[in-house]
Amino acid sequence: MEKRLAVSMGDAAGVGPEIILKIMDRYMNDVIIYGSFDVLDHYNHLFGYDYELNRINDPSEAVDDKVNIIDKSDLKFTDFEVGKLSPLCGNNAYLYLEAAINDALNKKVRALVTCPLNKEALRAGGYDYAGHTEILGALTNTKKYAMLLWSEKLKTIHVSTHVSLFNAIQRVKKERIIEVSLLANEILTKAAYKKPRIAIAGLNPHAGENGLFGDEEIKEIIPAVEELKKIGLDVSGPIAPDTVFLRCYKGEYDLVVAMYHDQGHIPLKLMDFDGGVNITCGLPIIRTSVDHGTAFDIAGKNIARPDSLIKAIQVANMISNN
Repeated sequence: MEKRLAVSMGDAAGVGPEIILKIMDRYMNDVIIYGSFDVLDHYNHLFGYDYELNRINDPSEAVDDKVNIIDKSDLKFTDFEVGKLSPLCGNNAYLYLEAAINDALNKKVRALVTCPLNKEALRAGGYDYAGHTEILGALTNTKKYAMLLWSEKLKTIHVSTHVSLFNAIQRVKKERIIEVSLLANEILTKAAYKKPRIAIAGLNPHAGENGLFGDEEIKEIIPAVEELKKIGLDVSGPIAPDTVFLRCYKGEYDLVVAMYHDQGHIPLKLMDFDGGVNITCGLPIIRTSVDHGTAFDIAGKNIARPDSLIKAIQVANMISNN
């Protein structure tokens, strides 16, 4: 039997359980859910799906035409309040993710797709990580990794993510820009791009204007671009951040290397919020994720859209097939 995708449920108080059930009619025989059997069973009946749920202990036990669930925590729906921050939900979200990562590392599943967890709940639950990306790096013992946001309209990878803006500026270094660009080139190549065209964004307004508005471009970014060209990558930059994303959107480039979190997230979410996918590059496993949060404000109302989860599964399949 072909290996399935692992889908971690994320924070049970958020929209993860709902969006998972919304895609089961399409992907029931392609995924294994790592999450709370009781919570999924509750929503299964509440929203009238009436799928047959199948609790298993190992991916090899999955059965066709059933919703297969690996539950390592036994969290009950009555243990928390929907839409509210819960240390218990944060703790359990970590346990689901940990189990799914271990099965991916052991090649029991072919890729990992993650639903959203809440960073504050995660920390309250005893895990001091900034988010999924950092957990994945730690549990796979990976030192060099980066967050790539993927949509049909725009793709961007980040030199830094979950740090303050002050610290993000300090992290704009030649070595890191080269590292991130190589990771982006690798993942695009796996996704069948023959010669990825990569644009390197500037950090400062107008990409520094030859040192008038900052010298990070001169000291760090330009040397990185020159080194990347020497090793054969098709890179351009630094390009003014207020135009580079539009140029990529219009097809001039395949991807933009953003210098910090919001520089890349804002344009992608503006252009394709529902279709965005988060990919962690550099890992020994394939991981994609929805590019939205737990949405506590709409959790439990059955109005959350599964578009990003569907796209995350499609991208995971595309990369794993290549």
